Amino acid sequence: MAKEDFYKILGVERNASEAEIKKSYRKMAMKFHPDRNKDKPEGAEIQFKLVKEAYEILSDAQKRSAYDQFGHAGVDGSRGGGFGGGGAEGFGDIFGDVFGDIFGGGGGGRQRSSVQRGADLRYNLELTLEEAVAGTEAKIRVPVLATCSECSGTGAKKGSSPVTCTTCQGHGQVRMQQGFFSVQQTCPTCQGAGQQIKDPCRKCHGQGRIQENKTLSVKVPEGVDTGDRIRLGGEGEAGAQGGPSGDLYVQIQVKDHPIFTRDGANLYCEVPISIPVACLGGELEVPTLTGKVKLKIPAETQTGKLFRLRGKGVKPVRGGAVGDLMCRVQIETPVKLTKEQTALLEQFRDSLTGGGKKHSPQEHTWIGGVKSFIDKLTG
Repeated sequence: MAKEDFYKILGVERNASEAEIKKSYRKMAMKFHPDRNKDKPEGAEIQFKLVKEAYEILSDAQKRSAYDQFGHAGVDGSRGGGFGGGGAEGFGDIFGDVFGDIFGGGGGGRQRSSVQRGADLRYNLELTLEEAVAGTEAKIRVPVLATCSECSGTGAKKGSSPVTCTTCQGHGQVRMQQGFFSVQQTCPTCQGAGQQIKDPCRKCHGQGRIQENKTLSVKVPEGVDTGDRIRLGGEGEAGAQGGPSGDLYVQIQVKDHPIFTRDGANLYCEVPISIPVACLGGELEVPTLTGKVKLKIPAETQTGKLFRLRGKGVKPVRGGAVGDLMCRVQIETPVKLTKEQTALLEQFRDSLTGGGKKHSPQEHTWIGGVKSFIDKLTG
């Protein structure tokens, strides 16, 4: 009986690309799986194996070339007994290929690497505003999983080495047969490492890593702010089985300051002034992060007035112009007045009587606005 053409089995043209062959193979494998054809399981099983056989030939460039030249005679010796000897194992292999491509698994023949990169770590570093603006160097102590110095991370006693796992033969996974399906699972003996430690290191008990506290020096650049991160490459947890270490991310948190608040590159502060200074003007000292400076207050200054001291702010960590210090004046009402002081204020108040619009323009405007609003309401 003549054997059916492999291209016809997969439903592709003879000039089909490798991607087209693989796509059709997946489709046919799903179509003819016996679990999807319970009314005719035997016929589906035969067709299923034919699909597997056709794909094995056409997915291999050398075998496909031989098949194109000589037909079935050119590949009969390369198929290992054709599809007749595949049995239920064939279904596991074909679905290992199909689902392995989709979900990132493998066909089971590749050895799994047990080397893993270490985890990244985070450390919260609190700084004063002065330290954040000027930059500093901080010493931090971080608990990490470090490579065991006794066994150099192998987990095996000094002078010995891990051996290939006898259960999975170093693959890290084993197959469990369930009907037509072959389920791939993590090896229960080596937990997926592919190796066994017969004589574990006494210091790390075969783990290859130990918990320790690491002291590090962190150079904090000037201008950092809350939320900025400093990356220390390779200072995270040590990798498993000699894998590379992770990174340490130092998260900056700037403490509240009793005088200044920060907004980007600018600093803000509240400056209390007396009524005489607000009325007559004057000069007072205000603090900056680098020392005191003189601030001139002009006569007739109102509360809330904002004065800018250029270049007295923060130099941004990512570059740019230095910010400014913004001083907001607050007129302070005197308290605990003596009788003499009270009498003088009363005299001063009486001297302003009749000149409200002239001496208190904002109050006059506000009173006028309130009167207009009430008149509209009472209509």
